[in-house]
Amino acid sequence: MGPDPQPLAGLEFALVGPGRVGSSLALWLAAAGGRCLSVAGRGGSRRAAELAARLGASVAPGPELADERAKLLLVAVPDAEIHDVAHRAAARRRRGVALHVSGALGASALAPLAAAGCRIGALHPLHAFTAVEEDPSAARGIFFALDGDAEARALGRRIAEALGGESAVVPEELRPLYHWAATLAAGGIVTLVATAQAVARRLNLPESAARGYGKLASGALEGALAAPSAAAAMTGPIARGDTPTVEAHFAALARAAPDLLPLAVELVRSGLARRAEAGLETPEQKALATRVERSDLLDRARDRVLTSSRPKPA
Repeated sequence: MGPDPQPLAGLEFALVGPGRVGSSLALWLAAAGGRCLSVAGRGGSRRAAELAARLGASVAPGPELADERAKLLLVAVPDAEIHDVAHRAAARRRRGVALHVSGALGASALAPLAAAGCRIGALHPLHAFTAVEEDPSAARGIFFALDGDAEARALGRRIAEALGGESAVVPEELRPLYHWAATLAAGGIVTLVATAQAVARRLNLPESAARGYGKLASGALEGALAAPSAAAAMTGPIARGDTPTVEAHFAALARAAPDLLPLAVELVRSGLARRAEAGLETPEQKALATRVERSDLLDRARDRVLTSSRPKPA
């Protein structure tokens, strides 16, 4: 026998928050056999109405009117709104499981629902939802961070497995740092690419160069994910321990883009630290790390700028 094509058959759920994450999860759950009973958005939400129509669900004017028959209440609203949603939903909900999808918060964000008698938890998909993702195959391989009551965690594991993902408990006290790492892996990488492209534009390079930085980043990331560790896939002057090139970079930044110099220093420091943690540190890298920590490399770069800017004797 092959895998069950409807692993979530019998799971009835109500969604609060038809944004990119909530809509994607609702569509994936439905594709796996789940049945959405109601969709609640902000008052008069067109997205709620459109998603409800697609799923054959009703539209709930607010979280307190989410279908009470649903075994699962899925809360996919911004972090600052989760507690209020839980408080409003608790006015009528006395049973079942409630899961929010925040990565930064633990199950306690749904405390009002726990007080009302629900089992509460968190189910955070470690994925960048740049748009509503309708294809359930997009869920394959995603890591889901769980938290909460045993029943809530069990349902979270069932959902992750049904969607072809993986899951593990990330307890509440670890979530702020776990979530920071998530923002680094997504927004941080995009920020670095955007910064590289901004440098290209400051230098009046053609737009093809800016696009080239994006392609370079894509290839480097692909290589890092295929390597035994990302640290092992590092390339460039940091991986070589190339002190003269790093000094030249610092000098160029001090001259033309001093606002980016602190970022450059931290990237060198962090890159060298990751190489050392992975047992890959070379003598050249160790020497470079020492000079960065002493700040003398940065001082030399600034001195080069001052020297080059002094008027030459007649």
